[in-house]
Amino acid sequence: MQKQGLALKWLLLGALITNTGISAIWPLTTIYMHEYLHKSLTAAGIVLFINSIVMVGGNYLGGYLFDRWQPYRTLLTGITINVFATLILIFFHGWPSYAIFLVILSFGNGIVGTSITAFATMVKNQQSSYVFNVLYFMNNIGIVFGTLIVGFVLPFGIQYIFMLSMLLFILFWIVAALKFNVLPERKRKKYDKGPAQLPKQNKHQIIGLMLVFIVAWIIYAQWQSTISAFMVSHGMTVKDYSFVWTFNAIVVVTFQPVLTHFDAFLYRHIKARLNVGFLLFATGFVVLIFAKEYWHFLLSMGILTLGEISAFPSVSTYVDSLVYESQRGRFQGIVNAAASFGRAVGPLVGAQVIALSSYHSLFVGCVVALVVFLLNFDIILRRSRTQKL
Repeated sequence: MQKQGLALKWLLLGALITNTGISAIWPLTTIYMHEYLHKSLTAAGIVLFINSIVMVGGNYLGGYLFDRWQPYRTLLTGITINVFATLILIFFHGWPSYAIFLVILSFGNGIVGTSITAFATMVKNQQSSYVFNVLYFMNNIGIVFGTLIVGFVLPFGIQYIFMLSMLLFILFWIVAALKFNVLPERKRKKYDKGPAQLPKQNKHQIIGLMLVFIVAWIIYAQWQSTISAFMVSHGMTVKDYSFVWTFNAIVVVTFQPVLTHFDAFLYRHIKARLNVGFLLFATGFVVLIFAKEYWHFLLSMGILTLGEISAFPSVSTYVDSLVYESQRGRFQGIVNAAASFGRAVGPLVGAQVIALSSYHSLFVGCVVALVVFLLNFDIILRRSRTQKL
């Protein structure tokens, strides 16, 4: 029997469980393939790229099924794929089975990720902007827990990582089966009814924002790929690089609740929040242009993380405010697919720019690209206001 609206606590619990399970697996890919399966770093990079592209497909399919089939069954299907993939990986984690089932897991995770984001629009008695803020916070907590688990469990064997992740996915399946069979709570009036086609100005705003979002994720991916080598070239260690991500988590955990506390004010000024967030993102890379000492990298990550927690949750909120009730899943799928695509091509773009020029050219290019696309988005916003008058 379907209930009216979803309780926020179940959405957050589901996000925490699934992100912990996934985050215990992804950090191992490069290390496991290179050190245990004796494959080249290029091969590991190709597998990660394929995973990200397949996740784009999972994101989009998840959104399509969420709207056209049934949200509840769509989520359960994605979790079932995750359970199946991790079950096989417990017993078959050699080559090429590891890569094959990692790709299948990525596809399932794409469906689950979009479903969770789309379910955020169905939480009862809460403004969607507030839900997206606390959901983003919980996703990051899951990532912290997942990466911490790796260090404790991996020494016993990688099969125990997959076993733990599978148990977490089974737990989420049970929670979803019991608590996620809900009907949407129709809170909005403006876009609840109407033609299937969105107004042109809404489409243009979404396209402009997605281009900014893709560029931001391409830039963010440099921290997960090229910047580690840049730091080592400046005499820093892998441990130093690892702590930068610990610092990232500290900033998220400290400041995300502050933004959530002022959610009502920030929602009224969501366009300004997007602009400030993405400009902070660009400023983080301005610092990298001049970075030589370790504290420069910490400062860069701190500024970028403030931009991340300001802009990224707002993207989902802003897109949701522009679409009809019947299209929420599809467009949240597009948001997740844009992030996955940026993560996929980011390391390739960074490596090519460095090969043809230098790290500094890459950092300058990141700043210029993000500012240009953000200006384009602002021009679209001004034109949309003019068309409404």
